[in-house]
Amino acid sequence: MAWAKFPYPDNKYHYTAASLKKAWARLHACDTEPFPKEAGLVDAWIAFHAGDFETAAKIGLEHGMDGYSVANKATNIYAHYLEKSEKKKLALFLEVAERCEAQQKEQPQNPAGYYNHAYALGRYAQGISVVKALSQGIGTKVKHSLDMTIKLAPKHADALISLGAYHAEIIDKVGAMIGGLTYGAKKDEGLKYYKKALEVNPHSAIGRVEYANGLIMLEGKKKMDEAVKLYHEAAACVPMDAMERLDVELAKEELED
Repeated sequence: MAWAKFPYPDNKYHYTAASLKKAWARLHACDTEPFPKEAGLVDAWIAFHAGDFETAAKIGLEHGMDGYSVANKATNIYAHYLEKSEKKKLALFLEVAERCEAQQKEQPQNPAGYYNHAYALGRYAQGISVVKALSQGIGTKVKHSLDMTIKLAPKHADALISLGAYHAEIIDKVGAMIGGLTYGAKKDEGLKYYKKALEVNPHSAIGRVEYANGLIMLEGKKKMDEAVKLYHEAAACVPMDAMERLDVELAKEELED
């Protein structure tokens, strides 16, 4: 079955190999991904940034493990934002997690193998319920992969955001005491990671959305004004590719709710 189309096509998100290389540092401030050496993988990333996630994943997988980074990221973003079927979404996240576990063995120094693993399992956990996922040991796997990402790439902004979310989600779902004793989740740690992520990547709409969500989970109504301000800032971010556009649209939805 074909993947759903990206709903906000825009020529601005269509890069050539040359223009992609020029914009790469800004586009990948979120994940520290190196510019690909193979022309085929450049094409995969061009497809990714344009919002053709299915093509990006297909080309990536055709390149074997060297293409896993783009294939897994494309699959994660597609599954989270655009896949309507909950069953298919969860299956895609598990596929990514499985590929990432193979990548971690073969490419232990590649942060993408750990981050995409954490992202896939984290979104899977949200899909089946965080409490259920914690009881299955998924939380421990997510935390390990995020810690490894940061160890290999200390300025991986998206991993910093995800670490913030790890602390916030657990405290929100099981409480500060159990969250702290059982899973090492701490409010101050979570807030620190969100802030650091925005220092590393100040253009990040999703960083602001997740920080706002985290503030509401950790602090409740008393931080609602600050959270709304972050949603407004996120909605005003200028997206440079399809993924960033999906993040901006998410911020707009939060403001409408």
